[in-house]
Amino acid sequence: MSYTAYAQSFQNPVLDSGADPYSVFVDGYYYYTHTVGDHIMLWKTRNLANLREAESKIIWIPPQGTAYSKEIWAPEIHYINKAWYIYFAADDGDNNNHRMYALQNTSKDPFSDSWEFKGKVAAYPDRWAIDGNVFEFKNQLYMVWSGWEGDTNGQQNIYIAKMKNPWTLEGNRVLISQPTNIWEKQGDLDDANNPPHVNVNEGPQYLEHNGNLFVIFSANGCWTDYYSLGMLQFTGDDLLDPTGWEKHPKPLFVKSEDNGVYAPGHNSFFKSPDGKEDWILYHANANPGDGCGGKRSPRMQKIKWNKDGTPNLGIPVSENIKIKIPSQN
Repeated sequence: MSYTAYAQSFQNPVLDSGADPYSVFVDGYYYYTHTVGDHIMLWKTRNLANLREAESKIIWIPPQGTAYSKEIWAPEIHYINKAWYIYFAADDGDNNNHRMYALQNTSKDPFSDSWEFKGKVAAYPDRWAIDGNVFEFKNQLYMVWSGWEGDTNGQQNIYIAKMKNPWTLEGNRVLISQPTNIWEKQGDLDDANNPPHVNVNEGPQYLEHNGNLFVIFSANGCWTDYYSLGMLQFTGDDLLDPTGWEKHPKPLFVKSEDNGVYAPGHNSFFKSPDGKEDWILYHANANPGDGCGGKRSPRMQKIKWNKDGTPNLGIPVSENIKIKIPSQN
C-alpha cells in the first residue's frame, strides 16, 4: 500500500487498547508492540496512524512454569547490528520476582519464527526490574530501567548500566533518578479522602536531539490519574556518573481534563518516515479512574523543541481532534 492510500489525518487513540506502546522504524516499516500480558505481539505498518489495519502476529509465547511465564510487561523491539531484539519484563506469577529478559531474531524479517530466548538481563545487584530501554551513545550500548533498591516494594527508581552485548548488562547498576518531588509522588484520594504516597519512577525512554540527551520517564502509579512524564537531562561527561543527570523541576506531560485525557504516560518516541518530525507515542485513559488495566489506549502526537534544546511535549490531544499524519517521504 502506498502512502497516498492512507488517510491523511487520524484521531487518537490509534488502537482501542494497548499499554506501554513502542515502535522502531526499519527499511520503510514501523514495527510496533505493546503490553499484552501473556505473550508478545508485533504489528507492521508504514504509518503508525494506521495500526488498526496493520499486519500483526504473535511472535513469542513463553513456556509454562518458568520465571518468565507470567505478567509480560512493556515489550520493546530494537534493531541492533542487523539483528532484532525484544526486551520485556516478566515473572512467575509473583510480582516480587519481576525481572527483564531478551529475545533475539537474526533473520531479516522479525515476523519469522526465528526468535530465540537469550535469558535474563540483569546488573549487579540483581533486583526487581521492569521497563528496560536500550540505546547507543558513543558506540556503547546502555540500558535504562525501573527497579527497586532492595527486595521490597518501597519505591521505583531509574537505573542505568552498560551493555556487554545486546542481551547482557555489564557491571553495577547506577541510580540516576528516584521520586523526590511532590508531582512524582501523587496519588488519587483513598477511601478516607487522603492522598496516598505513590513513589514511582518508571518507563524510562532515551531521547536525543542536536546533541542533547534526555531520559523521559513516567511518574506516579499507573493506576492514578496523576500518571505523567518527567525528564532527566544529561549534562555531564559519563552516563554512569549520577551527578551528570539533572531532573527537570516540573513534569512535562500531564493529564488534560479539558481534553478528556487521563494518566498519560509510559511513552516512546519515533520519527516521521521522512525523518523530519519527532513524535511521542504514549498510553492514556479516556475517563478519570480508569486505572491500570485494559482501558489504557495508545495515542500519538507531534512534539516540538524549545529554544534551550529541551523537548516540548505539549498537551495530550483530545480524541475529537483530527491530527495530520506524520510527514512522508
